Amino acid sequence: MIKKPDKNKVRLNRHARVRKKISGTAERPRLCVFRSNKNIYAQIIDDTVGKTLVAASTLDADLKGSFAHGGDKQAAKAVGESVAKKALAANIENVVFDRGGYIYTGRVQELADAAREAGLKF
Repeated sequence: MIKKPDKNKVRLNRHARVRKKISGTAERPRLCVFRSNKNIYAQIIDDTVGKTLVAASTLDADLKGSFAHGGDKQAAKAVGESVAKKALAANIENVVFDRGGYIYTGRVQELADAAREAGLKF
């Protein structure tokens, strides 16, 4: 019987290929997305110093009670708006989007669109 490859290993390989080409700088930090079944997370990272500048997730105190389930499109949209507001407050306007090896659809797309609408440029 042929064994199917582990989906997360395939995603991590795809993410590694993308990370070879994408890197966040001080002028354009990297907006990185991670999603699980229950939650979604977003960070803005400066890779030159290896520091997270801004972070938002469905586990944040201001977002936690806003929606029924932290792993749906509505939650992803809220996290995108939150990370964009925090970034603009930290004088970060231009970012490089890192989808984390995920397909650009569904929750990842909702997060990105909400961040764009809130003022981030990528």
